[in-house]
Amino acid sequence: MNRSVLALAASLALFSGAGLAHAEEIASVNTNFRFTGSDRVTVDAYDDPLVQGVTCYVSRARTGGVKGTLGIAEDPTEASIACRQVGPIKIAEPLKQKTDVFSAGMSFIFKTLHVVRVVDTKRNTLVYLTYSDRIATGSPKNSVTAVPMPEGTTIPVK
Repeated sequence: MNRSVLALAASLALFSGAGLAHAEEIASVNTNFRFTGSDRVTVDAYDDPLVQGVTCYVSRARTGGVKGTLGIAEDPTEASIACRQVGPIKIAEPLKQKTDVFSAGMSFIFKTLHVVRVVDTKRNTLVYLTYSDRIATGSPKNSVTAVPMPEGTTIPVK
């Protein structure tokens, strides 16, 4: 690939998450010691940007070593998610039936972790799904969690 294509792809990767939730690392544990930086599992918190009072916790493997330190390593395609009500729920505006609420790179350019919010109107529940994709091929590995709305709170849908 030539430099202009790589620069464009890198710019798109950096700006593709604009307007989405941002991660806050809660904790990490080392899984494989390396002198140049250990592999680890991190737990990140994501507050849903349109649903105040709901936070999603995502754990995922992060590759260490020289490539991990430089940000060019490819992280494993595995993640787990648990979303919970952490305060009074307030929905800022009608929600789309299905939308990305967070995405993060898992490799320099080509692999992305997604958290998708799905509205289950029949059960008045928010369902959150995490999975990863890749420009050429995705992965069927995924994790799902759900947050039922408190009595008296109805999810407005677009």
